[in-house]
Amino acid sequence: MSHTSDTRSVDGAAQKGRESPLHRLVRYIPLVAPVLLWGVPCWVLLHSGQHWPLPVTLTGTALFVLGLIGMPLAMVRGHGRRQQDGAAIAGATLLGSSWVLFTWSVLLGVLLRPALGVAGVGDGQDRARIVTWAVLGVTAVLLAWGYIEARRVPRVRELDVRLPRLGAGLDGTRVVLITDTHYGPLDRVRWSARVCEVVNTLEADLVCHAGDIADGTAERRRDQAAPLGTVRAGRARVYVTGNHEYYSEAQGWVDLMDELGWEPLRNRHLLLERGGDTLVVAGVDDVTAESSGLAGHRAHLAGALDGADPDLPVLLLAHQPKFVDRAAAAGIDLQLSGHTHGGQIWPFHHLVRIDQPVVAGLSHHGARTLLYTSRGTGFWGPPFRIFAPSEITLLVLRSPQQPAASADRAQERSLRAVHEPGGASSHGEV
Repeated sequence: MSHTSDTRSVDGAAQKGRESPLHRLVRYIPLVAPVLLWGVPCWVLLHSGQHWPLPVTLTGTALFVLGLIGMPLAMVRGHGRRQQDGAAIAGATLLGSSWVLFTWSVLLGVLLRPALGVAGVGDGQDRARIVTWAVLGVTAVLLAWGYIEARRVPRVRELDVRLPRLGAGLDGTRVVLITDTHYGPLDRVRWSARVCEVVNTLEADLVCHAGDIADGTAERRRDQAAPLGTVRAGRARVYVTGNHEYYSEAQGWVDLMDELGWEPLRNRHLLLERGGDTLVVAGVDDVTAESSGLAGHRAHLAGALDGADPDLPVLLLAHQPKFVDRAAAAGIDLQLSGHTHGGQIWPFHHLVRIDQPVVAGLSHHGARTLLYTSRGTGFWGPPFRIFAPSEITLLVLRSPQQPAASADRAQERSLRAVHEPGGASSHGEV
């Protein structure tokens, strides 16, 4: 087994030294992004040959300037020390709206206007005004649709996952994955309850939450998270921290999930047994945990697998897909992750790919490691999902071996908890 935690700082230094110009450019995005998001649409819609009446031009320009100033201010008041939910909602809505407006101003400005010219439609002013109305129309439709998509209960995505090392006795094991619920400024108590109701219809053996429960402390978002206590699983409900927990007193979330009956897999594992076969279910803290400064929080894969038989198949929960490099080096069979939201608002997934190896779906890494990346169950920030639908995932684990007789399927399944070195071990049935 590769002890990746022992080489983490060396690897990190090497990666920093190999940082590409594109990664360095990303650092400056927060400084230039607001200007681009509001400045480009302002130019395309108002100042590129439309010759609107002066009051229209002045009013429109003033609205863009207000957006440019108001969005950062609202984001700071909403997510800074003040933590004002109303400001957070306003800032996030402006952010999502400006992103969609920017995207379609660029696309239609570049593509539609020349096409109209080739087709001989109107003069330059007519074509410029057609582009303006087209951009505004497309933006309005996408934002309305995206808001509905973000606020609805996710559809269930079901897929079979074949694990070559999975024993026949575990064939058909049902694993439900939810992640990135992001309970936050927009109250979603009813939504949370409905999500849990859907999960309970799936008759899962194992229910997993892969992190980013909420934006805000456990005390502040307790009411929205409380329905997670109603989730039912045949044997266990397990949870790992995401990066957003480390913005909001992560230990409070670990304690609350424990209180709600979920097993926080903080660098530890459980054993799922059925029909004489065993699956190791492991979890690690998010990769941002160590930099949070919280004692005992770090992503420690070697600790999570300590005491596990290396010949057994392993299902690993790790919030961010990029942890798959360590998982593949350790020979993990299946990693379940979230974090990316599938990009959430198209075409943001192209920027996500700068930081993550996969945006969504099932992918293969190394000799035998499979990674499933969920598009997430909720949404972060902007209350929109455009061409990146949310999901509740049902993964049915399949063995390459012929399943044993039905009697094996009826045998009692059990979980045993094995803690990281230094902690007490529990080998009793759950």
